[in-house]
Amino acid sequence: MSLRDIQVIAFDADDTLWINEPFFRQAEAEVAELLAVYLPKEEIHTRLYEMQMQNLALYGYGIKAFTLSLIEAAIAISDGAIDSSGIQQLIAIGKRMLQEPVTLLEGIETTLATLATKYRLVVATKGDLLDQQRKLERSGLASYFHHIEIVAHKTEKEYRALIQHLDIPPTAFLMVGNSLKSDIVPVLNIGAHAIHIPFHTTWAHEQYEGTIDSPLFKQVTAASELVALFSLK
Repeated sequence: MSLRDIQVIAFDADDTLWINEPFFRQAEAEVAELLAVYLPKEEIHTRLYEMQMQNLALYGYGIKAFTLSLIEAAIAISDGAIDSSGIQQLIAIGKRMLQEPVTLLEGIETTLATLATKYRLVVATKGDLLDQQRKLERSGLASYFHHIEIVAHKTEKEYRALIQHLDIPPTAFLMVGNSLKSDIVPVLNIGAHAIHIPFHTTWAHEQYEGTIDSPLFKQVTAASELVALFSLK
């Protein structure tokens, strides 16, 4: 992987800069416990995921969309028997998620500070605009980034538009993220570079079963490895 042409390094946000997915898994476990009087927990998890997929095109990504799907799924699972107290518990779970502390992944701030001395850094993430902006502000990382891009979806179209906005060729763009499906494959498909940093928990919708064989691709185990990769130690 040759990095000599890189001018801009883009970072995904959730589970690349800070911890995010475990909060969703915890919420789903709580909802399964709440609804266990109606169905086995394993089936509840399946129904929750199916409801999210059903609503994805309408609600998009993020905690607010997730909470709406929880409420709708709970009504369906209980055949309308869940009462206002149960609905309030689901809303409370969503509000708690929106207020969770922003916990940075190990080594990310030092890595950004070092890379920012030589490259333009941007955030390229998807999800709810207000929530992602709030997390970025609370993270203390905003000053390292030249540009913030929050989109509804991450496809080749969105990445092309971002690269055009940055006024660089695809070969000068590098995306760093934890999702092969959203952060890596569409970037490689447009001729840009991508580095995958796996996170221990991956949402089922983001799982990618294919293999990647590209000279533009590399996988590392932690953000701190980027500094050595770019020979900035």
